[in-house]
Amino acid sequence: MKKKGIYKMENSTTEKLGLTPPKFTTKQCVHWGLASFGGAMISGTYGSLLSIFYVDYLGLVGPYAYLVVIMSIAYAVWNALNDPLFGFYSDRSKSKKGRRIPFMRYTAPFLGLSFILVWFAPISPDKISVFWWMLVTTFLYDTGYTIVFLIYSALPPELTEDEQERNKLSIFASFFSLIGMILGFLIPDFFRKEQGIFPLQMAMIAVGIVGTLFILYTTFKFKERPEFTKVDEPLKIKDAIKYTFKSKSFIVLVLANFMSVFMQSLIIGSMFYLADYVTQSSTILLLVAVFVPLILGVWITPKLIAKFGVVRADQILLTIGATGLLLITFTPVTIIYFCFALAGIGLVGPLVLTNVMFAQVIDEDELKTGVRREAAYFGMNAFITKPAQSVALALPAILLTIANFVPRNALGEIQTQTHPADVDFAIRAFMGLIPAIALFIEVLILQLYPLKGEYLTKVKKEILVLHDEKHAKLMELEKQQKPDRNQQ
Repeated sequence: MKKKGIYKMENSTTEKLGLTPPKFTTKQCVHWGLASFGGAMISGTYGSLLSIFYVDYLGLVGPYAYLVVIMSIAYAVWNALNDPLFGFYSDRSKSKKGRRIPFMRYTAPFLGLSFILVWFAPISPDKISVFWWMLVTTFLYDTGYTIVFLIYSALPPELTEDEQERNKLSIFASFFSLIGMILGFLIPDFFRKEQGIFPLQMAMIAVGIVGTLFILYTTFKFKERPEFTKVDEPLKIKDAIKYTFKSKSFIVLVLANFMSVFMQSLIIGSMFYLADYVTQSSTILLLVAVFVPLILGVWITPKLIAKFGVVRADQILLTIGATGLLLITFTPVTIIYFCFALAGIGLVGPLVLTNVMFAQVIDEDELKTGVRREAAYFGMNAFITKPAQSVALALPAILLTIANFVPRNALGEIQTQTHPADVDFAIRAFMGLIPAIALFIEVLILQLYPLKGEYLTKVKKEILVLHDEKHAKLMELEKQQKPDRNQQ
């Protein structure tokens, strides 16, 4: 008898048990991607607008740049704590409603509300009050985003063991994420050109609500697999941390991912600077240059994986992306768009393939510990990589202050720069040179990643066997519970 959503029993054998992992239809993959779309609208807007909103529009630069640095340090500390905290809690949850989806569903409205509040900072010459508003609201926002998308990232490795199916979910999530991220640039770019910030604030309310609704929709279209909640006995936190950091695969991957997160945060947060002060053109032209190759590249990744494997495909794409970013630093303005297109091709790697590799790491860990711990791994990944976002937030403020950057006036009008060449190079540095160096380092780090070749094939086979054993235990537990319920 077939059990829908768990395993399909077949006559042919897979490692003597004849099991195949769950498969997903295109419709299901679209449903999965919609949460990514909603989240990317919110996070794309947040990432693209936060730096320029507080530094350029609200004046936290020059003598007030230290406030952005302080905020970035505090933000890094909170980021380092909240992700593993929520990750361990989710893995240990024994809730009858599930240990993943309920957290995602009930936190989504809080995420939308906290995102909206970020943009209602007081417009005041008192920059300390602006700083405190930025600090508190970004903490609230990050808490909501952490819970929702920590769970979202943790679900695919748990939903299916098949790497092609995981890759399929990742591709659809990446595709919809790119569409949402494009809107995350276009919406604020359109409304920030209006006089005053009230139209922008109204647009942020709409983004928060719409993004939340898409996330909620996905939570009603998927169900968790109960064997990991009912059969697995969670590790104690001390043991969970020990086993996590004993994994060479995890250490290598998380160090590589630190470079990706740092690069992505810098580029997303710097796009408006590049358009306003370097190319002096519409942000749309830059978006087209980088996102069209990204969107096309997403659908090419399966062929690259088939030919080179996940790790090698990622290294090839990272090298292409790093080359494009490096060229941005030195090329004339007219060539920048070509450089962006080259970078866009390469940035597909970290966008699509990183979570596929995390699923491999989690499979390997489950074979060693006997426990499925996606949220703990994604939480500890964030513990290490989230500080990269804080560095990326502080870096433009620091470099622009060194370059004697002059922020726009109260009406949002760009001011004449006293040192235009210095400002130009500073923006090119944190938009091109620095993230390019990060990606070249990532390529070298991934040389040490052990989950490839015959060893990876062995892990894939053994995890199917282990999950069948867990499913059998679940069926036995449910049989034992039925007489108890009948007696009641």
